[in-house]
Amino acid sequence: MTTIKPRRSPGGRWADRLLAEGSDPDPRFTLANERTFLAWIRTALALIAGGIGVALAGDFAEPALRQGLAVGFAATGALVAALAFRRWLRTERALRRDETLPPPALAPIMAYGIAVAAIVLLVAVLVTR
Repeated sequence: MTTIKPRRSPGGRWADRLLAEGSDPDPRFTLANERTFLAWIRTALALIAGGIGVALAGDFAEPALRQGLAVGFAATGALVAALAFRRWLRTERALRRDETLPPPALAPIMAYGIAVAAIVLLVAVLVTR
């Protein structure tokens, strides 16, 4: 007699735990959650690219300020990428459990962070020109 092993998802342990709880939500909600995740990933990539651009901008600002801005943009991009996955996972869990969706923790970080970065960039442009 052959024993049939339960099928494991190709995603690994976290995916197994996610799929083991609750029930499958409407696919439209899961796909919308994925699109939101991808939008945050695009934002993270843009921030990292902005950091690279600032780092390579030769006479844009003093080297220390330029490096600080470049590191700030790249680090913020890395943080957004990490938090995007966390948000996707929390939202997917809530959808599977039929719970209230978690509030968007990334929104205030991005809003205030970009506002501060824009002010620093504006000051740097005004001072160097």
